Amino acid sequence: MKNRRSFIKKAGAGIALAGLSPLSKKALAAEVEITGALMHHVFFWLKEPTNQAHRKQFEKAMVDLLKVETIKMSHVGIPAATEERGVVENSYTYSFMVMFDNLEDQNIYQKHPIHLKFIEDNSDLWNKVVVYDSVD
Repeated sequence: MKNRRSFIKKAGAGIALAGLSPLSKKALAAEVEITGALMHHVFFWLKEPTNQAHRKQFEKAMVDLLKVETIKMSHVGIPAATEERGVVENSYTYSFMVMFDNLEDQNIYQKHPIHLKFIEDNSDLWNKVVVYDSVD
């Protein structure tokens, strides 16, 4: 009986702490440790960044690109309205970041028909692309 009470007490404390975890960014960062992954971060500069039809087409294409099965996590964004500093690059139109389990999965993505179609259908919309790939 004592072991059961101890377990219930510990489980209750764990649940209570878990409820507070959204209040602590440090705790969340520790929970989201990413190791052994390949991060593929792509920045796009559209030729006509104010053309709403082009933006809509490109945004849909990026969402479609996320259907590639080897992508484990993703983030699609635009430049943040952060403070101007000499080290901040915010002239791009879109940021596209995906995570793969390994280099092999990233290679599958590169040759995937969805990725090739994305390039074929949208490369006329951009005038610059910069890619940063990283591993730990």
